[in-house]
Amino acid sequence: MSNNLDPRHLETLDRDLGRLSNLESATSFAARPIIGGGIALVFIAVAGLAAALFFGQSSNTLIVAIAAAFGAYMALNIGANDVANNMGPAVGAKALSMGGAILIAAVFESAGALLAGGDVVKTIAKGIIDPESLGTTEVFIWAMMAALLASALWVNLATWVGAPVSTTHSVVGGVMGAGIAAAGFGAVSWGTMSKIAASWVISPVLGGLIAAGFLWFIKVRIVYQEDKIAAARKWVPVLVGIMAGAFASYLAIKGLKKIIKIDLQMALMIGAAAGILVWAATIPLIKKQSEGLENRNKSLKVLFGIPLVVSAALLSFAHGANDVANAVGPLAAIVQASGTGDFLASVSIPFWVMIIGAFGISFGLFLFGPKLIKMVGDQITKLNPMRAYCVALSAAITVIVASWLGLPVSSTHIAVGGVFGVGFFREWYTERRIKKARVAMPERKQYSREERRRRKLVRRSHFLTIAAAWIITVPATAIISAMLFLLLNSFSS
Repeated sequence: MSNNLDPRHLETLDRDLGRLSNLESATSFAARPIIGGGIALVFIAVAGLAAALFFGQSSNTLIVAIAAAFGAYMALNIGANDVANNMGPAVGAKALSMGGAILIAAVFESAGALLAGGDVVKTIAKGIIDPESLGTTEVFIWAMMAALLASALWVNLATWVGAPVSTTHSVVGGVMGAGIAAAGFGAVSWGTMSKIAASWVISPVLGGLIAAGFLWFIKVRIVYQEDKIAAARKWVPVLVGIMAGAFASYLAIKGLKKIIKIDLQMALMIGAAAGILVWAATIPLIKKQSEGLENRNKSLKVLFGIPLVVSAALLSFAHGANDVANAVGPLAAIVQASGTGDFLASVSIPFWVMIIGAFGISFGLFLFGPKLIKMVGDQITKLNPMRAYCVALSAAITVIVASWLGLPVSSTHIAVGGVFGVGFFREWYTERRIKKARVAMPERKQYSREERRRRKLVRRSHFLTIAAAWIITVPATAIISAMLFLLLNSFSS
C-alpha cells in the first residue's frame, strides 16, 4: 500500500496522464484538416454529379461535370480565404464568437449569391477577354476551365500559407492568362482590365477613407464627449439607420429586380424609408441597453455590439453577391457553351450553378475559414467593436456600390483597406493628441524609442506582406492558367 502512495509513482503517473492528454489533443488537431478535406472532397464530387444530372445526357456532360467540380473547389477556397475579411473584424473585436460569425456569414453569403449575384458573373465570363478571338467553342471551354482551376489552386495555396489574397484578382488573372495563351495579347479587353485594375487601387483607399471617416465621427461625437452614454444614445441609432438604408437600397436594386423592376431613384427612397424606420426602432433599444452603464469608453463597446453584428451580416450579403462570380462565372460560360455550342451569346446562369457557388462558399468558410478570420481580426491592428463597426460598414458600402455597377472589385482589398485605414487613422489621431499635450507640457519633449514604437498601431510587416501578395496574384494566376490551358488543349487534341 505504501508503494502505491509513493510520491515518485504519483509523479510518474501525472507525467503519463499529461502525455496521454497531449497525445489526444495532438491527434484531434491533426484530424481536423483530414476531416475537413474529406468533407470538401465529398462536396466537390456531389457538385460534379449534380451538374451531370442537371445538364442531361450529352457529349459534353463529362466536361460540364469536371467544370462544376472545379467551380465547387473554387467556391470552397473563396469561403476559406475571402470571407475572413468580412467576419475577421467582428471576431477580433470579440463582438461575435467564431461559431456565431460562421453561422451569420453562411446564411447571408448564400442569400447574397442567390438573390443578387448575376451581374458580376456576366462581367467575369465575357468582359475580360473577347470570345470571338478564341475561334472555337472547344478553345473557349478549355480557356474557362484553365482559368477556374488556376485561380482555385492559387487561392488554396494562399490560404495554406495564411495570406488573405484577392479571389477576384485570382480569377481575373486566370481568365486573362488563358485568353493570352489561346489567342495572344489581342484577346484581352485591355479597356475593361484597366478599369478593373483601377478599382483595385481605388477600392482599398476608398474603404480605408470611409472607415477612418466613420471612426473620426465616432471619436468626435461620442468617445470624447463629456457624457459618452448620452452621446451614444443620440448617434448610435443614426449609424444603424445609415447601415439599414444602404442595405435596403441595395436589396431593392439587386435582389428584387427578378420580381419587380425598381429604378435607382425608387431604390434610394426605399432605403431612406428603411433607414428612418430602423433609426426610430433602435432608439429605445439603445436607451435600454445603456441603462446603468458607466460613463467610460469600455461601456460604449456594449452599445456597438448590435450595429457590428448587423454590419457584418450586410457585408456578407454584399460579398456573396459580388464574389460568387469568382466561382461560377467561368462555370456558367462553360455550361452555356457546352449546351448550345454558342460561346458568343450573353451568358445565362442556371440556378443550380448559383447553388454550387453559394453552398461552396458556406462550406469553405465553415471548414477552413477560422485561420484567416483570426489573422485579419487580430494581427493587423487592435480592433474593438467601434473600430470593427467602421471597417465593416465602410467595406459594405464600397462593395455594394461596386456590385451595383457590375464591377468585379476585390472585397479583400476593400475590407483589409478598411482595417489599415482604421489603424493608420488611430496612429495619426494619437500623434496629433501627443503634439497637443507636448505644447501644454513642454517638459515632455523627449520621447523614447519604445514610446514611438508603441504609437505604431499598424503592423508594418503585415502591411508589406499583404501588399506583396496582392501584387503577385494576377501574374501568378495568369501564368498558371496559361500553362494549364496549353496542357488541356494539347490533351484534347
